[in-house]
Amino acid sequence: MHLLIVGWLTLRPVDAPWVTAANLRPLAGIRTDFAAGAAHGVRSLVEGLALLAPVGVLLPVVSGRLWVSPWASLLRTAGAGVLVSLAIELLQTGVPGRVLDIDSLILNTLGVALAHALVVPLGRARLRRALRASAAARAAESGPRAPRPGSDARRTGQVNGYAYGVLDPRADVYDPDAVPEGDAPEGPTPTIPRVGLAP
Repeated sequence: MHLLIVGWLTLRPVDAPWVTAANLRPLAGIRTDFAAGAAHGVRSLVEGLALLAPVGVLLPVVSGRLWVSPWASLLRTAGAGVLVSLAIELLQTGVPGRVLDIDSLILNTLGVALAHALVVPLGRARLRRALRASAAARAAESGPRAPRPGSDARRTGQVNGYAYGVLDPRADVYDPDAVPEGDAPEGPTPTIPRVGLAP
């Protein structure tokens, strides 16, 4: 829905008696806007930053991953913002009244990165805390369980010293019944002795 609105705003033909030439010099358009007046320059700057800023939050929400490197997530989202903005700028070359502007590409990408950096890491941290608290509450309701010897406390959640599951930061799903790597299952595995072999 957001991209449809962006397309409607940026790809509509504009009735104008004349249009400027395509701007391929970084920051030249921004300097021109501020030369026309501070208010006009600030408005153009804010519009450029805000146009694709929601993409910086919506893309991580669509992925649904909680345990991911913040820098890798930022780079992926900013890269997607560059591609979306570049596609819009290239499509505008065929729309009457629209011209290619490298400053729009810069501002749109910067807006995506800023929105991601300001919202996504804090949101993921809050969701991870809520998930851990929910797992701890479920473990407390089901009763304590003795910790397995040799278990890794960094990967094993604990309530009052009792292990209640494994939280693997590389995984997207919390499994309260998971067994850490290297830990053998509790109890011996039952075996059935062979009586004989058929010819």
